[in-house]
Amino acid sequence: MTRSEPVSIEVSLADRSYPVLVGRGLLDRPDSYAAVPTGVRRALVVTQAPVMAAGHVEPVEVALQARGIDVVRHELPDGEMAKVTDVLHGTWRAAAAAGLGRGDLVVAVGGGVVGDLAGFAAATWNRGVAVLQVPTTLLAQVDAAIGGKTGINLPDGKNLVGAFWQPVGVVCDVSALTTLSPRLRTEGLGEVVKYGLIRDPRILELIEGRLDDLQAGDTSLLEDLVRRSVAVKADVVSGDETEQGARAHLNLGHTFGHVIEALTGYEQVLHGEAVAMGTVVALQLGVRLGHTPGHVAARGEAVLHSVGLPTRPPRLDRERVWEVMARDKKATVDGIRFVVLDDLARPIVVTPPRSVVDAVLDEIAAAG
Repeated sequence: MTRSEPVSIEVSLADRSYPVLVGRGLLDRPDSYAAVPTGVRRALVVTQAPVMAAGHVEPVEVALQARGIDVVRHELPDGEMAKVTDVLHGTWRAAAAAGLGRGDLVVAVGGGVVGDLAGFAAATWNRGVAVLQVPTTLLAQVDAAIGGKTGINLPDGKNLVGAFWQPVGVVCDVSALTTLSPRLRTEGLGEVVKYGLIRDPRILELIEGRLDDLQAGDTSLLEDLVRRSVAVKADVVSGDETEQGARAHLNLGHTFGHVIEALTGYEQVLHGEAVAMGTVVALQLGVRLGHTPGHVAARGEAVLHSVGLPTRPPRLDRERVWEVMARDKKATVDGIRFVVLDDLARPIVVTPPRSVVDAVLDEIAAAG
């Protein structure tokens, strides 16, 4: 396994600031876990079977034990359907059985599902214990593990129950991405492209210029993309922890993307795939509203398509679409909020009338 010295990117939140380490060969290094608070005596490691099968969990446990921490493992069911109340209850019971105290630690080793549920369990166990995020998927490394958003899903919508609970640190070992299936690695690019569109166009240039390397899973390229994506999210979260302003820009593609996930049962379409389709909707909405230049929308869609992400959403019952959007956390009394682009790297939030959104959806469906 090739190693690289990690780059540490700070999420600056006063006394709750924490580092995000990005590198290769980090999982088994005890110094990767230096952000763990002193005094932690026990850790509940929360994970899923595919992560264990890929060999990512044991090195983390051994590294924690080398720091003098007693480790107890708790396995979640596989898939997005793990983000439900019954599984959360089981995680609380596991914490109780482990004797996890207020000064102890929850460690999330896995993708976004593990990070979201384990983070929420940590936020609520003993009214809040520390959580360390060790994301092992591209989507989790660039997005889900950073920023403190935790939660579970309801049939009514995605992440409707949750809490802001910042981790004590994040360890992104890009080497773990080599064990992902092509679909899971591609899924994460939905969020990576988002960062290129809203803040760092160099990301788009890297993808466009090194498409063959990307499709081959080149780890040095992936490391650069993860580092750039993390830098964008860390900067945004540092300035707006609870999404009162600029953090809303991170929701490009998510308003309609969450609808796709909810109405397809959370299993059929992966989160990054839904975000890609939702991004195309947002780009075309921006064009129709007179905000987004046509060439910017075309470029964004072309990049998403080139990496193998879907760009045409499934046909969904329109009334149900609006029911789900009305329940979404991004809905306000003024309407449904969408992030669109005034230009490349110039995101804004709009609340368009339903007639305009429906017209865009009809246009995309007709072109599909």
